[in-house]
Amino acid sequence: MQLDAFQFQSENDPPLAAKMRPKTLADFYGQQKIRPALEKLVSHPRHVIFWGPPGTGKTTLAHILAGQIDRELHVFSAVTSGIPELKRLIAEMLDRKREFGKESILFIDEIHRFNKSQQDALLPYLENGDFLFIGATTEYPHTSLNKALISRVSLIELKQLEVQDLEEILKRGLIDLGREELGEFIPDLAKLSNGDARFSLNQLSRLAAFNQSELAHKEQVLKDLFEHARQYDRNANRHYDVISAFIKSIRGSDPDAALLYLAIMLDGGEDPEFIARRLMILASEDIGLANSQGLQVTTNAHYVVSKIGMPEARITLSHATVFLALSPKSNSAYMGINEALSFVQENTTLEVPGILSNVSPEKKNYKYAHSYPNHWVDQQYLPHGIDQKFYRPGSQGSEKALADQHSAITKSKR
Repeated sequence: MQLDAFQFQSENDPPLAAKMRPKTLADFYGQQKIRPALEKLVSHPRHVIFWGPPGTGKTTLAHILAGQIDRELHVFSAVTSGIPELKRLIAEMLDRKREFGKESILFIDEIHRFNKSQQDALLPYLENGDFLFIGATTEYPHTSLNKALISRVSLIELKQLEVQDLEEILKRGLIDLGREELGEFIPDLAKLSNGDARFSLNQLSRLAAFNQSELAHKEQVLKDLFEHARQYDRNANRHYDVISAFIKSIRGSDPDAALLYLAIMLDGGEDPEFIARRLMILASEDIGLANSQGLQVTTNAHYVVSKIGMPEARITLSHATVFLALSPKSNSAYMGINEALSFVQENTTLEVPGILSNVSPEKKNYKYAHSYPNHWVDQQYLPHGIDQKFYRPGSQGSEKALADQHSAITKSKR
């Protein structure tokens, strides 16, 4: 059964999530850890940015604070409007303050959508206290917002709501709908709503549109409601969290976990070429010389993925993922280049030894390695006065043979 979210509602009937929005902190469910900070905002108002996943109460808190401290709330969307609209709204707020003495709150939703110059436009007003500022963002503020803006506000993080909090919210929604007979669905709705109160109430509204014969098939109803409801934002925290878990699972040699996170990314619409590129990086960073075939496998996988696309690309990505997860591990190449770069950056210009130079008269003293037994001869390759070691061989997989070769060469040196 396919239904629009609110097809059963009358044209003038607001969405259930809007009707159920609490008016006071006492009616606000969840976020127990930040309750003291929220109560302090009521007693001592200050500029604040709420950040956290969708449906955790950021916008609701702005409305609650405005009501409890008796200030006009002016809502502005950073998604649909820019600097000219913002300046007009601020001018209207300041006019009302001068004419009526009415203090205002400027609430900017999705504040991270503002670029640096747009965020900077707020700074003088915040500095002067011309109005109270409340921002909301789903992004990590220290990477999505200017330091200058962050320094002028308090940051309060909201977490996904607990299942028991969502159950209480949904029970109130049932009462408002007059559909208490749907109570058996509450635990499933709460569990499958990803801690998002607004989403859970929207799904409850959709549930109320099913007829009695359809409701008798509970599993099918839940499938219809949540078939496409899994959260995955390719440009937000979920994206970074899942790819991080994917890489760390492969590094930790757990193919089951790695395949699960791969499935989450593919189900969420992640770019398969992005995944293939990350596998190529991992092949050198974490598998490295312990199994150099890893780089070949992932390079081939990237080529295949770029040529065939989804859904068949999932098989190639799975192939490469399991191969890397079960390969012996070494980060010696990764650590070696990092140490070498640090050494170069911490020192003045390093001179190439004359025997290795292309122009120095000393180049005539260079010894051609292939002219000597075992294609090796002892001579100075590092710059004079430097005896730094950057490569520290591992002992896993095929790197063991390289480590033995390295050890033999080291012992042969004077």
